[in-house]
Amino acid sequence: MSLWYSEEIMKEQRAAGPDSERLRTLQVESVACAADLETLENAGPEEVDEIAARYVAWVREPGGQ
Repeated sequence: MSLWYSEEIMKEQRAAGPDSERLRTLQVESVACAADLETLENAGPEEVDEIAARYVAWVREPGGQ
């Protein structure tokens, strides 16, 4: 996920007419993703399941990765 966010941020920054709202959203979500990765290092099974469920839901959303 972190790589996907990085790639999307770079694409948006390099676009002829970057969408500042999308760029800001990607940056905020990238920070949240990094926080989730850090949390997972010491998370218990329930917390892992909760984080995993969020990402599964995100991928299944229209427009998700």
